[in-house]
Amino acid sequence: MVTNYAIFGDVITFDTTYCTNKENRPFGVFCGFNHHREIVIFGATLLYDESKESFMWLFESFLEAHMQKKPKTIFTDQDPAMASALVEKMPETYHGLCVWHIIQNAIRHLGNKLKDGSFILRDFKACMYNSKDQFQFQETWDALLQIYKVEDNSWLKSIYKVKEKWAHCYMKKVYTIGMRSTQLSESFNSDLKDFMRSNLDIIHFLKQFERAVGGKRYKELQAEYNERQKLPRLKMIHSPLLKHAAQVYTPNAFDLFQNEFDWSSAAYIVSRTENNQMFEYQVAIFDKDGECTVSGNVKDMIISCSCEMFETMGFLCCHSLKVLNVWDVKQILAQYIIKRWTREAREMIVHDSDGKVVQSDTRADATAHYKNICFKAIKLAARSSDFEVTSNFVEQVIEEAYKKAEIFTSNIENQAILSLQSWNQITTPNGVKLQHQI
Repeated sequence: MVTNYAIFGDVITFDTTYCTNKENRPFGVFCGFNHHREIVIFGATLLYDESKESFMWLFESFLEAHMQKKPKTIFTDQDPAMASALVEKMPETYHGLCVWHIIQNAIRHLGNKLKDGSFILRDFKACMYNSKDQFQFQETWDALLQIYKVEDNSWLKSIYKVKEKWAHCYMKKVYTIGMRSTQLSESFNSDLKDFMRSNLDIIHFLKQFERAVGGKRYKELQAEYNERQKLPRLKMIHSPLLKHAAQVYTPNAFDLFQNEFDWSSAAYIVSRTENNQMFEYQVAIFDKDGECTVSGNVKDMIISCSCEMFETMGFLCCHSLKVLNVWDVKQILAQYIIKRWTREAREMIVHDSDGKVVQSDTRADATAHYKNICFKAIKLAARSSDFEVTSNFVEQVIEEAYKKAEIFTSNIENQAILSLQSWNQITTPNGVKLQHQI
């Protein structure tokens, strides 16, 4: 979990749920997206209650476990005690509210206004998602209150006070990587039900939790195995930029980028202005309303768009890609490749609080290797068992492979024993002496 958080802990969600243990205490999970856009777990907790003091202790302990690294963004539900603790313990972190929870609360608090074909929920969602700027949001919000005569609704008043935490127009510059709710945490909580029983004691509870986390890790290993077998399918097979993206990004991340690249083919430049090396373009999408302003510096290859997609998602938008095409750029600029979405995302060294290198989850890796080998062995047995000659050949190959595996395993185990007993000194080609473990 320490390694996962060090690599992917830029945007996280936190949610608590009840009835997962016999003491009926709240169980909370910190989750996020990995580079395959799959759920990855950063930590979990059993709390005594959901008071501000409990959350203060929790966030302090969480940061201590992760070397005081704070996320850029965290999404939670509307718990006021949690919000207050976050302000004190993570003041630099943007605190967003789960939009799914907000919609559920809207249904609960506006129930009497949802009758007889009312469109109040639709119009509330329009305030949440469709306002292009804060001025339009205010107009839409005021119209909502007047049309449905809900000016005095206490819940609407309270949610309006924190509109910066859920309205899209206020979050254009917030780094969210496409996350807007705590449903990652809730999805994992749902998966836990396959492993949990309410009468488990704390030891067995945590063991079952580790099994659930291991399942998520195995799913990531499967995705990494699959990505090494082939590159994703390109919609435009002759595009150098798209080929570069397919080599750089994981398949799921590439799908998001390719969608933007596809939209760039429908983009056109309405107007442009030039001042020395600085350019400004007005870019529109065919058959869609609105324009975006793309500004940049050709000399330094710097580009930005008013839609703020790169700032929030970590991918260049279709408007920027259109301008780059005008500049004859045929590869993704290095400064606009976010490592967390790439195939090399996990290629980094992570240290714990004592300065020691954090090792990967070898148990999960071993489980993945075992399952992959079993799958291939079963296919081999099914294919070769019909004929005696092929069956004998496969048996002979397996026996030879087993003998070699025994030799490799023994050598690795012996090296591990020696590494605990002694240090050797080696000399580099430059004559520098280094201390290292065997």
